[in-house]
Amino acid sequence: EVQLQASGGGLVQPGGSLRLSCAASGFTLDDYVISWFRQAPGKEREGVSCMYRGARWTTYADSVKGRGTISRDNAQNTVYLQINSLEPEDTAVYYCAAKMSGWCTLSRKGYDFWGQGTLVTVSS
Repeated sequence: EVQLQASGGGLVQPGGSLRLSCAASGFTLDDYVISWFRQAPGKEREGVSCMYRGARWTTYADSVKGRGTISRDNAQNTVYLQINSLEPEDTAVYYCAAKMSGWCTLSRKGYDFWGQGTLVTVSS
């Protein structure tokens, strides 16, 4: 069964850091474009970061540029997103998604698989 499992969310104080994980089963993540998205209450889902196949290229939304790092562990078939200097505006449900074809974009279109989401709350 093809599945993406996102985890690592929680309650974090402003200024803190968090590392989210996206574990894949049923397919090899390194063969796919992997992205992280987030959806804050009352807002549309937005792209946060993307990693191209083979980790050859990455991109970040302006909202996390300089604070976020996307990485991949092929042995674990897992992709990570670390965000530092967290702000209340980072509060959202974070989703990972994978697509076999196409370029690395932060658009929601074209993704074949989605994880179930993990909630990040940034609050004091």
